[in-house]
Amino acid sequence: MITQDDGSAYSKPMLSTGFTKNKDAEALVMSNAVQMSEQLNMSIRTQTSVQNIDTEKQTILVDNETIEYSKLVLATGASPFKLKFVKPESDRIFSINDLDDYRAFRTASQGKKHVAIVGTGLIGCEYANDLLNGEYEVSLIGLSQHVLDTMLPPEASECVTKSLSDAGANFYFERSVVDIQETVDGVIVELDNGEKISADIAISAIGLAPNTKLASESGIETNKGITCDRSLETSAKNVYTLGDCAEVDGMVMLYVLPM
Repeated sequence: MITQDDGSAYSKPMLSTGFTKNKDAEALVMSNAVQMSEQLNMSIRTQTSVQNIDTEKQTILVDNETIEYSKLVLATGASPFKLKFVKPESDRIFSINDLDDYRAFRTASQGKKHVAIVGTGLIGCEYANDLLNGEYEVSLIGLSQHVLDTMLPPEASECVTKSLSDAGANFYFERSVVDIQETVDGVIVELDNGEKISADIAISAIGLAPNTKLASESGIETNKGITCDRSLETSAKNVYTLGDCAEVDGMVMLYVLPM
């Protein structure tokens, strides 16, 4: 197994329940890379990237070392869409998609009170609920008329909205964010109607894009994701894909999406 992170095994859904359960990043880890290697009888290379895949020779290039494979699985996941006006070095505006992201956000949120969340989909609502349980003030901003509008019928969406509102969430529906300014004390979120929301920190939860670059550069067919058949085999023989990066029958099922 080759991974760009430290190889820790954790349940991704737990990233949005950490405040409710009062768990930091380390407490979410079920096994580290060494333990995983022993449990599964496999070698794990951490903090490592694959440079190239040669599907004809069935080899991958890692740190200028060529490794042969008989079967290859691409589980490259997906990366968060970025708000165009957020600087890469920002330490007050977060996208939380893995354990390192959660660790950084958890550290930054210490001593803070108000979190602005851009996005009213699944991840935005999960974090709103989690942060409310952690006794934070939460403001949710979204383009839709309801939360979870692509996943739930209006009646169910209204129930979720009411539950979050009763718990203390503030909603800004049918609004887009045109800018987020970082100040000495926090952030100022500017909406398309000119309204400004002051908060301590912000979360961007506006969606994910499958990581297809490695596959595409290696000549493997990609579309919205890495395309594959019902057996998860890609256009390259003996190369398979699964998870957030996979596109099956024209559908990419990022994290949890309706069929």
